[in-house]
Amino acid sequence: MKAMIFDRPGLPLRAAERDIPECGAEQVLLKVSACGVCRTDLHIVDGELTEPKPGLIPGHEIVGRVVAKGASVERFAIGQRLGVPWLGQTCGHCRYCLGGRENLCDQARFTGYTLDGGYAQYAVADQHYCFALPDDYSDAEAAPLLCAGLIGYRALVAAGDAETVGIYGFGAAAHIISQVMVWQGRSLFAFTKPGDDAGQRFARQLGASWTGDSNSAPPRAMDAAILFAPVGALLPQALAHTVKGGRVVCAGIHMSEIPAFPYSILWGERSIQSIANLTRQDGEAFFEIAPRAGVRTSVETFALGDANLALASLRAGCIQGAAVLTMPD
Repeated sequence: MKAMIFDRPGLPLRAAERDIPECGAEQVLLKVSACGVCRTDLHIVDGELTEPKPGLIPGHEIVGRVVAKGASVERFAIGQRLGVPWLGQTCGHCRYCLGGRENLCDQARFTGYTLDGGYAQYAVADQHYCFALPDDYSDAEAAPLLCAGLIGYRALVAAGDAETVGIYGFGAAAHIISQVMVWQGRSLFAFTKPGDDAGQRFARQLGASWTGDSNSAPPRAMDAAILFAPVGALLPQALAHTVKGGRVVCAGIHMSEIPAFPYSILWGERSIQSIANLTRQDGEAFFEIAPRAGVRTSVETFALGDANLALASLRAGCIQGAAVLTMPD
């Protein structure tokens, strides 16, 4: 099979031929049709996430159809379309798994990081960590839902019942979860990089009631803010524009250093919360809500062999919505 391989930071992904993987007893083998290109993939190839599997096939927003399955697989049928997310496996018996917080499991394994992912024609995945996908979406449209959508949803849940929510960084996750916010009747303030007029227009098209650059003050204090941009300096800015009792949710897996800030902008029972990975319950809830909320994904597709171009476009901020790789037959 054709695959793109990560060797080490500083090198482009390498095109290679790999054997089609065999599935274990609890695994399904998928013929991959699409795989989203996520900012987490950038953190891996840029060396900011430092413990990838050697010879890694990246990619954790996988859409494909079951072509083989292990002897113990009962959940899914041959030919069924499935999605594979970032969370690929957990231990099932630690305090976090037993307490409904499997996303914090110390033994967790992650698709496209410690497990081979979907930048390939075929991929294997544990049946218990796959999702049946709504029929409302094409393969390419469904791919970003599997991380951008799921992490965005978990971040929005963490924001609680906030009426006015600010989003910093209007990329793949923001463009999905903003639609859920508007459907729920919340007010959305969208912050983009300075000078990103196209991103601000895009946010307004998706229902933002106000847009501005990340250094701007919103028209009123926000009940909560979600940071998708991995820029630590934005955290104090978001706190400063949040009401007493408000919350700033950091939704990225990696962030640059957070600068010192005065206690006065945290005081007043404001809080900061990070989002780590996802749970399967997040997936079940989000995939039920997304079609009802009318969520549509804006995608730019690239051939598998153009994965490096897709990553470069994402790094440069040239993608409106999400980048998705499509596979050769």
